[in-house]
Amino acid sequence: MSNSPVAVVTGASRGLGYALARALVSNGYSLVIDARDEGPLRAAAAGLSAHRSPVTDSTVVALPGDIADPAHRGALRAAAVRLGGPSLLINNAGTLGASPLPALADYPVPALRETLEVNVIAPVALTQLLLPDLRRVSGAVLSVTSDAAVEAYAGWGGYGAAKAALEQACNVLAAEEAAVRVWWVDPGDLRTRMHQEAYPGEDISDRQLPEAVTPGFLRLIAERMPSGRYRACDLMPAQARS
Repeated sequence: MSNSPVAVVTGASRGLGYALARALVSNGYSLVIDARDEGPLRAAAAGLSAHRSPVTDSTVVALPGDIADPAHRGALRAAAVRLGGPSLLINNAGTLGASPLPALADYPVPALRETLEVNVIAPVALTQLLLPDLRRVSGAVLSVTSDAAVEAYAGWGGYGAAKAALEQACNVLAAEEAAVRVWWVDPGDLRTRMHQEAYPGEDISDRQLPEAVTPGFLRLIAERMPSGRYRACDLMPAQARS
């Protein structure tokens, strides 16, 4: 059992998930992380362990698996409980869906179903599983969303609809849970593999790296801001914006 606060971070082998996990472990958190591909996840865990705060007994537990699998979700909770119990859940794992992005009129229904399963059902189910633990410590749930949830972009119907559903689920959860903070955060356009898959063959080097927005997420968590929807760019500390 660790004396450090415990965070569960899904989809943490790369991109924003890894950047957030690295920021948390550097600030004294113990982590339970997951991703579907075992090799990249193990590499990420090794990298995260190297960034552990020297003044805490934090640890990193990596569990490969599919967030849509109930057994895997149960394993994530069990690992967090063994470390002392989660105080923070970051729902970051997701899928873009069909790529290249199709018009909604042509969206393959099986791909749409999977997009909703991974981006909505799975994070809601994991949140349900961890809520009893989070309530005991007045913890927090942070779900990564997108401007595609609130804006109409051609080709983004499947992903945008899933993120819109996730946002409303978070909105309702925030109204229902008095002790737990519930945040949903739009990180902005980032230079990630998922974003590249949305624009195959295009140069996205002008987008920020995920590490650029992590100070905003850390501020939200550290200051325990009110439940609600946030944009990472609006959360950035003044010194980070300059």
